[in-house]
Amino acid sequence: MKVRIEWKYRSAKGVETSFTSEEMTAAQGVFIAEDIERTKRVKELVFIDMYDDSIWTMKEMKSYLKSIETEPHDITVYFDGGFNVGTKDSGLGCVIYYKQSGKSYRLRQNAQIEGLVSNNEAEYAALHLCVQELEFLEVRNMPVRFSGDSKIVINGMSGEWPVIESELVSWADRIEMKLKTMGIQAEFELIPRKENFEADRLATQALKGIEITGTSII
Repeated sequence: MKVRIEWKYRSAKGVETSFTSEEMTAAQGVFIAEDIERTKRVKELVFIDMYDDSIWTMKEMKSYLKSIETEPHDITVYFDGGFNVGTKDSGLGCVIYYKQSGKSYRLRQNAQIEGLVSNNEAEYAALHLCVQELEFLEVRNMPVRFSGDSKIVINGMSGEWPVIESELVSWADRIEMKLKTMGIQAEFELIPRKENFEADRLATQALKGIEITGTSII
């Protein structure tokens, strides 16, 4: 969950004003809010959920963080797809970073598939692979950031660009339906190709017939 803190400050002489923080994770927000409260100058402090503008008290936010400790959270997904024009094979790469039970993990998965018609379709298929992996992790009702270097996919899924090609519409619909069913609050981020090197490498390895799968503590 991404939040911002809003609090009312009261000076020693009773002068009041309000402050709003920058966006941050819920855990960072609680840490900073506790530091603010130690000033003894806080009249009121709440957290605003950046997803739906809902308001949370300190008690509610701490309870929420406690409830998700044993579930995958703070999730960032990297995806990439490659397409071999000669063989018509596609390579899909997926990297998922998440936290669970006080530890940080990295999941890597790739796949080679047939029957796609373009690199753009391979990119959508790679995103779909990532959503499937999230389902295997039993991710539910969580915010997830999806990062990729495909403008077609990122802008299409975020609604910035229309999705026109029928094969891409089909993938987009399947992905959106799965995200809705899982209650995932998706944020799509376009990143430079060099920042997507892990997923890109996995996609390339898949095209070469090298299978990669596994989860490690980082």
